[in-house]
Amino acid sequence: MALIKLFLVFLKIGAFTFGGGYAMIAMIQAEAERHGWLTQEELVDFVALSESTPGPLAVNMATFVGMRTCGVLGAIIATLGIILPSFIIILIIAKFFETYKNSKAVNGIMSGLKPAVVGMISAAFISVARTVFFPSGISVSTFSSASLWVFLSLFAITVILAFKKVHPINIILLSAVIGIGAGYGLGF
Repeated sequence: MALIKLFLVFLKIGAFTFGGGYAMIAMIQAEAERHGWLTQEELVDFVALSESTPGPLAVNMATFVGMRTCGVLGAIIATLGIILPSFIIILIIAKFFETYKNSKAVNGIMSGLKPAVVGMISAAFISVARTVFFPSGISVSTFSSASLWVFLSLFAITVILAFKKVHPINIILLSAVIGIGAGYGLGF
């Protein structure tokens, strides 16, 4: 029964979340907490870990939740659940897109999905940031937290380097080095 629930939950996430892994974070978080599979803190830790490993974020997260919940078979089932809808949808779209790519309806759908995807990614960002920086709510002490200032610094550096077209691998490596240095130097 747990395997069926795991499959159906990740099938729903895969079928109804557009915009990739970041857009799925909010839905994965809600479902994982609702079913008691992960805490908010574990989810945030795994998002960071998942970004440091090869593969799509949502697939890595589904695999992790499945493994945590039902072992190797759970990892396989959750992964299949999250990728199956995309696989089927892409096959259907590939079959018909060339014929209908100039359709007003298709263009309207694409125009409507873009802001929704940005909203989903923003919701995931806010949710993760709130869990990391404001777990007990916002207070004056929050703004004296070293981790907040390290994050803001890394975020600013990342944005600048991304606009300067620095390769993403170099940005990730630099962020890891700075994060490790800040972690050891600041003791968090």
